[in-house]
Amino acid sequence: MEGFPLRLTWKGSTASEYSRNAVAGTDGKPDILVSAGTGYGGEDSRWNPEDLLGASVAQCHLLTFLALAKKLRLDVRSYEDQVTVFLDTVEKVKRVNKVRLAPLIRVAPGTDVEKVREMFVKAHKYCFIGQSITAEVVMEPTIEVLSEG
Repeated sequence: MEGFPLRLTWKGSTASEYSRNAVAGTDGKPDILVSAGTGYGGEDSRWNPEDLLGASVAQCHLLTFLALAKKLRLDVRSYEDQVTVFLDTVEKVKRVNKVRLAPLIRVAPGTDVEKVREMFVKAHKYCFIGQSITAEVVMEPTIEVLSEG
């Protein structure tokens, strides 16, 4: 089993109003300044758990999609995702119930657009982050063929 260690550091006092700010990090990588969402007393300038979950799902999906595209010799030139994480209250508990991936995928001239779309959807099956969450992952790609020249 693979492991990916990290540390999360918070300092303060819960004796009164407290900071939601913390620092996530691991050896050899830049620290990530984290907080709660602003609706939960956090700072908007820091990454919150919802942001990080959306980024994790999107990044895993991208890497899986690119591997499938490479395997099928589909020439993907760029990928710009607009990710939205949706929260809902289910049985009195707030949870992430949906992650929407809406990338603009640009491909080389002559690339089979339907095969690109098929591989984008298939990537979810092999994305281990996406397969690890119970939230619905909605996939709404836009595929654009670049002009020659």
